[in-house]
Amino acid sequence: MSSHNEEIYQKSWQERQDFAEKMLPIIGQLYRNYGVEISVYGRPLVNASAIDIIKAHKSVAIHEATKLRLRESFPFLKALSEMPLKPCNIDIGKLAYRYLFHGEANGLSIEEYLDKELTPLKEELSQNGPQDVVLYGFGRIGRLLARLLIEQTGPLANLRLRAIVIRPGKDGDLEKRASLLRRDSIHGAFNGSISIDEEMGVIKANGAYIKVIYAKSPAEIDYTEYGINDALVVDNTGIWTDEAGLGQHLESKGVKKVLLTAPAKGDIKNIVYGVNEDMILEEDQIVSAASCTTNAITPVLKAVNDQFGIRNGHVETVHSYTNDQNLIDNYHKSERRGRSAPLNMVITSTGAAKAVAKALPELKGLLTGNAIRVPTPNVSMAIMNLNLKKATDRDTLNDYLRSVSLDSPLRQQVDYTASTEIVSSDLVGSRFAGVVDSQATIVDEDRAVLYVWYDNEFGYSCQVVKVMNKMAGVKVLSLPKA
Repeated sequence: MSSHNEEIYQKSWQERQDFAEKMLPIIGQLYRNYGVEISVYGRPLVNASAIDIIKAHKSVAIHEATKLRLRESFPFLKALSEMPLKPCNIDIGKLAYRYLFHGEANGLSIEEYLDKELTPLKEELSQNGPQDVVLYGFGRIGRLLARLLIEQTGPLANLRLRAIVIRPGKDGDLEKRASLLRRDSIHGAFNGSISIDEEMGVIKANGAYIKVIYAKSPAEIDYTEYGINDALVVDNTGIWTDEAGLGQHLESKGVKKVLLTAPAKGDIKNIVYGVNEDMILEEDQIVSAASCTTNAITPVLKAVNDQFGIRNGHVETVHSYTNDQNLIDNYHKSERRGRSAPLNMVITSTGAAKAVAKALPELKGLLTGNAIRVPTPNVSMAIMNLNLKKATDRDTLNDYLRSVSLDSPLRQQVDYTASTEIVSSDLVGSRFAGVVDSQATIVDEDRAVLYVWYDNEFGYSCQVVKVMNKMAGVKVLSLPKA
């Protein structure tokens, strides 16, 4: 009997592997050629392995009454690959489940059903053509943005990485820059091929031809000399955070708009995608993508405020150390940050709680915040101690946040986990702005404490790319609609 069960299990597993391996090239082609991101119940499948695809399908049983098999979702993916598409996020898990088990087929074939569900793609999304992108600075965020943009390199890519700008270096600098893009101690090896053309000063990566420009300031650069026009410059240096400083980029020939990957000062709009991206107007030349922490907490705070109301609260950030700190004790202009980052927990300040108000004005003056830098290289946590306007209980709050992560306009920003074993390293590479740890939620009537994980490097970079698309006039829908 046991050998029979073993044989059945092995056949089932082999079938799942076969379908997952068939899905891989289709998912990759849809992403590279059309900017279509495929997911299963919110779990992104871009750059996933066959095992990741199997695990994503297994997770459906957490949310639904029955499981979703790969052989049931594969026909939907296959049909999508034969349809004319535009940039969007498509959850084939939800589409397949609704068609198969929620009675939405109504006598339609899979192709007819998909055609109906994807109607919004036909109604909007006029594109302006490829947007030239320049990364000004090539540190942690710059290199991750490069990886994300290179992923989308293809004939119909909306964002084309044309150049990176760095300070003048010594001999061998180009190879070292390429090596840092090729290998990453946290996020692993680059998924593809990277080579350099020393004579042309170019990094070639998976079809992307990236000019490396050496300059001490924006004033030195004429981008049109490199065939770059109306570029979106993404400044991830952190050197300038106000309009006067960032405005230097607009004085360079070939630049149309500037995006800052840090909180901005003055009247520059701080954008948290999913919350206030509609504030970006065509005439806006300088925009900020706020901070990683602001991006992590604002979507969750919006969701909670919409449903329960927030009277006030405190946000404590447990944040991985960054390059701004010292490896060993040394001088630093900021208090405490001069002490060794890998050896200490370091109390420091954060403006993230106050910055929430720039994206979510209804919370202005209601939140305080502080931060503790801890000896981990990536993935952070926000602990939100909130006083609510409406009393609730733990299960109700968790169920609501779970529904937000699955079926709301914030589903691309808010993820949810019910795991009792998850730790920070499990979240490396998360593409969400924040992940609600439901098992840590505490509720006492109108008081709630929420724990939100976030990959402060990669998850934030994914948010930045979404803002870049918005500035380029590319509207990326999430389908099926919530």
